Amino acid sequence: MAKHEFQTEINQLLQLMIHSLYSNKEIFVRELVSNASDALDKLKFLTLTDENYKNITFDPRVDLILNEDEKTLTIKDTGIGMSEEELGLHLGTIAKSGTKSFLENMSGDNKKDSQLIGQFGVGFYASFMVANKVEVTSRKAGEDKAYMWSSDGDGTYDITEANADTHGTSIKLYLKDEEIEFAKEHTIETIISKYSNHIPFAIYLAKQVAIEPTEEEKKEQEENKDKEDKKEIETKYETKIEQINKASALWTIDKKIIKEDEYKDFYKTLSHDSEDPLAWIHTKAEGKQEYTTLFYIPSKAPMDLFRVDYEPSVKLYVNRVFITDDEKELLPVYLRFIKGIIDSSDLPLNVSREILQDNVNLRRIKSASVKKILSELTKMAKKDKEKYASFYKEFGKVLKEGLYNDYENKNKILDLIRFKSTNDNNLSNLADYKEKMQEDQKEIYFILGENEQLLRNSPLLEKFKSKNYNVLILDEDIDGIVFPMVSEYKDIKIVNVTDAKFEGEDNKEDNEKLQKDNETLINDFKNILGEDVKDVKASARLTDSPAVIVADIDDPNFAMMQMMKQMGQGMDTPEPKPIFEINPDHDLVKKFTDSRDQNLKEDIAKTLFDQAKLFNGQTLEDQASFIKRMQNIMTKAL
Repeated sequence: MAKHEFQTEINQLLQLMIHSLYSNKEIFVRELVSNASDALDKLKFLTLTDENYKNITFDPRVDLILNEDEKTLTIKDTGIGMSEEELGLHLGTIAKSGTKSFLENMSGDNKKDSQLIGQFGVGFYASFMVANKVEVTSRKAGEDKAYMWSSDGDGTYDITEANADTHGTSIKLYLKDEEIEFAKEHTIETIISKYSNHIPFAIYLAKQVAIEPTEEEKKEQEENKDKEDKKEIETKYETKIEQINKASALWTIDKKIIKEDEYKDFYKTLSHDSEDPLAWIHTKAEGKQEYTTLFYIPSKAPMDLFRVDYEPSVKLYVNRVFITDDEKELLPVYLRFIKGIIDSSDLPLNVSREILQDNVNLRRIKSASVKKILSELTKMAKKDKEKYASFYKEFGKVLKEGLYNDYENKNKILDLIRFKSTNDNNLSNLADYKEKMQEDQKEIYFILGENEQLLRNSPLLEKFKSKNYNVLILDEDIDGIVFPMVSEYKDIKIVNVTDAKFEGEDNKEDNEKLQKDNETLINDFKNILGEDVKDVKASARLTDSPAVIVADIDDPNFAMMQMMKQMGQGMDTPEPKPIFEINPDHDLVKKFTDSRDQNLKEDIAKTLFDQAKLFNGQTLEDQASFIKRMQNIMTKAL
């Protein structure tokens, strides 16, 4: 017998589950049955496509065996099975992304925690919420030896050789005294009906059925019913194996006859989510190309939504034969929150990952699916604003990524984006913005940054406010990458406020004159600020503020920094040096010009630069010097 220790995260996870109370313990049945279905899917695929498996008998079934006296529940399948190595790999570690995040997010909140269990694919370990001991006996298809993995949930597990008549996996749970309900027929039937009715393989339950008394026994009972010493006839039982699910793939059924609850329950089985989906899209295409899709939009974003190693959530079938659930090319990356099924009649069963990426039929399905999803989101936005607001809160940020990498659907996506703006406290779309534009306004304006309040009060907006021009507030990391790529909306240019040119103002000649008239002032600031700035300019955009810093968006380092931030990298890389603009008409700047106190001028220049950085949402590296300069300026002013 080989004893092994769990991966550290698994051990922590087990302790949390064992010693916490969950409001939805029954999900462990859903998880184990779903795993069994996946094992059957994989073997079915191999028997059709792999010469090494074609001689293996594929008799798909899932069996549930209850024993109330022993307080056990067993779930068996005739699927692909696991080798000794795979038992240790799959049941001793969590290889999926986000394990640490999962543990950090476990809160003691029953509802939240039960959702997290599904989101991180750790449903098997939920078995320990109801069991003192779990035994997993498995024999890999094509192999002779079977092995048993067993654990009491105490931080260790054993793997030993075992006996198994056929390939597949059997999971036996030794239930805790207070969880005996999970060995009762009614409980299990109810759970299967709720979560696993549309698992595409038959699920059987071994039921104890009362045997009808014989005619002689009935006659004897009737004759003795009035006797004081009557003898009751003992009820006899027999075991009957009954199928307790429909075993019909939901997506293949006519959507007109599918009930809303059936859609919701299938989603929970498919996604391992405890929440109802926000919406679903069921499409059957016929004609030149035949395929069926069933897509779901979750109510809540998964924890790995913004991770590079996110888990794809769309399964590919060919004529109801499972092909893969690990292909990120089935939908664009910006729609990675979609969960569901694609079932095609026009793909070969032995399709490889390379063929998938280049397959014309799959590209057409992908293109049509994207258009359908965006179309349904557009309908939702128009017909149910509250539901769309809920969707956008969870997935708006990832939807914006489509503006960068889906040129074909850019305009549709742009209509779905919602914006904060200076003249509106509520989120609005570009159609609303366009309708409310001032008569003399020729462009749509936006300001980029990381802090909404700082952006709303930015000196860069002073001229826009004076003209009552609405400005979009873009304060998410993704905005800095995406919106420089979005140049117009319905023939109206979309312009960064730093690049805005007002009619009759700030033309080339006027700007050259402004810089020349303030050449001495500009040189004074350049000499004081030195290499801290890329350039110093006299500003035509400021009306009330003395100075502002702007990024040079033509600087290649600027775009690189934005992309690195979005990927969570490059935080230690110095940002590109800014352009410092000063307002020659501001009283403070005029006094700077008139002053002959060089020390005071240095304090003022550096203080204005630091203030501009603070307005831009940056932190000061040397706060002590900033405070000292402020004190010097106040002392001389008094």
